[in-house]
Amino acid sequence: MLLNASGCLDALVAPEVARSLDAFVTKTITPQPREGNAPPRIAETDYGMLNAIGLANPGRERFLSDHLPRLRMLGVRLWVSVGGFSAHDYAETCAALEDVEAIELNLSCPNVDEAADSAAAIVAACRDATPLPLYAKLSAAHPDVGAVARAVEAAGADGLSLINTLRGLAVDTRTYEPVLARATGGLSGPSLKPIALAAIYACARATQLPIVGMGGVMTAQDVIEFVACGAHAVALGTVLFTDPEAPKRIREELAVARVGDASLAAKLAEFGAHAVA
Repeated sequence: MLLNASGCLDALVAPEVARSLDAFVTKTITPQPREGNAPPRIAETDYGMLNAIGLANPGRERFLSDHLPRLRMLGVRLWVSVGGFSAHDYAETCAALEDVEAIELNLSCPNVDEAADSAAAIVAACRDATPLPLYAKLSAAHPDVGAVARAVEAAGADGLSLINTLRGLAVDTRTYEPVLARATGGLSGPSLKPIALAAIYACARATQLPIVGMGGVMTAQDVIEFVACGAHAVALGTVLFTDPEAPKRIREELAVARVGDASLAAKLAEFGAHAVA
């Protein structure tokens, strides 16, 4: 199954790209509207893209009354990314959602200062609030991401999303000051791939939860490696900014890819079986 990484695609602006995926993941929704961080908040580097958007979003009320109804009209399976600054914040939003494919709990945004409750506490509160599938989006910055995965599994998570961006900084070579107004931002792109693979590999051995893998996926070969390390589905992120046709291209590449392992080949066949016409 191919999805987008939250925040890397606006389905209302590019509905044809959203329909080329097996499910669309919304930008993270918080209880109150957020303007996000001050600009500049995006920077390109030789190693990937830095963003310090800061969870800019219309807030829960407007999302539910305006954005979600319009997204439903696209005919795409919907995952809603939920954020907040306490377990109560997350749980309230989860309780307000219905008739969506799944909820992704953003437990790992590097671009906000407010401290949330522990990942397990948030998952437990959300589990009490909704019967919908819950995917916990974790950070590879934790020294033992496998232990976090076991904790959220015990708290009631139905799956994992791995990984979020990692904090980085770019320097303006004219001023030698940070490029981003916030100084640091979340690094995405190809340089993230080895870190994502390591986190997926660890969590696949620590839990029995299905995993959505993401982080630097650009080609079918990347998808093959993610699945080989334990991912059940793969999300496309930065690549969608430069190549909106990436979902179609990657499916075509997978159709002619050859792998020596029959079990891996069977898992990869699922990516074609779930293609959206």
